[in-house]
Amino acid sequence: MAQHSTGHGHGHGHGVAWRRWWHHVTHAVTPHSHDSADRFDSQLETSERGVRTLVWSFAALLVTAVAQLALVLHTHSVALLGDTVHNFADALTALPVGIAFLLGRRAATRRYTYGLGRAEDLAGVVVVLIIAASAAFAGYEAVLRLFEPRPVEHLWVVAAAGVIGFAGNEVVARWRISVGHQIGSAALVADGLHARADGYTSLAVVFGAGGVALGFPWADPVIGLVITVAILFVLRDAAKQVFHRLLDAVDPRTVDLAERAAAEVTGVRGVDRVRMRWIGHSLHAELAVAVDPALTVERAHRLAHDVEHQLVHHVPRLTTAIVHTEPASGADSAHELLAHHR
Repeated sequence: MAQHSTGHGHGHGHGVAWRRWWHHVTHAVTPHSHDSADRFDSQLETSERGVRTLVWSFAALLVTAVAQLALVLHTHSVALLGDTVHNFADALTALPVGIAFLLGRRAATRRYTYGLGRAEDLAGVVVVLIIAASAAFAGYEAVLRLFEPRPVEHLWVVAAAGVIGFAGNEVVARWRISVGHQIGSAALVADGLHARADGYTSLAVVFGAGGVALGFPWADPVIGLVITVAILFVLRDAAKQVFHRLLDAVDPRTVDLAERAAAEVTGVRGVDRVRMRWIGHSLHAELAVAVDPALTVERAHRLAHDVEHQLVHHVPRLTTAIVHTEPASGADSAHELLAHHR
């Protein structure tokens, strides 16, 4: 009988060439659906890509907010001012996610033996809280305008500012969500959903201005309430992703893929107790494989490495696999030693 565990975390990954900034922008304006099996990068490459996405999207949102601020000074619109402040706040949400990416690149220590990749999950919680605050703010402003109507001047300018806000936020949202799915970052996806929520808030300004122009002064606050409900749906989706990650949820299809990949290795007679979890935007796995009881320790060690090598090449974004070997048949006294503790 031979037993061995290996967890060297080779971090194999396909090299990804850096794309030009213009390609990122044109790619971001088209919605995409990325399955988890599309691609996987090394942890360093994905962190750098996430930070770069945050930097450029922060710049885009800052330009959007500054452009809106210039129009606010011209129209003196309180509603547009609220939307502008909201967009400034959205730009600032890139900070906790960016800090989390940088922390995740630090090496593991004796205290943080898995590194600081879970900082991304904490950043995702911060983003969810900001989305919740956005919904509360939008709802408050809408109710306040219902009871205290405020005249809106230069309606076409206000509408144009709302379009600018929506366009800027939607481009950033698609960019963040797309890259977040590609690198497996729930925090970046949540931040993209937050940008989309802010785009909806900007649309409220446009439709509100249109309603006022048609002679319905109550249109602005009513549409604001509708947009608040839409933001709450965005909040639900973002919270679901972040909290699933906090509870170590993974796609069952990924677990199935890991089981099939391990079973294909020559010498493996069975696969059992597969466990997977996200740390940052990298997957880590633990599993047991049944092998020939007559194998030497050296051969079992080699087989465990073969299984790990197979997994990191076939399971997207998997960087570490701890493989335990156990005899394929007969009684296992080693397991009996721990049975009463379970």
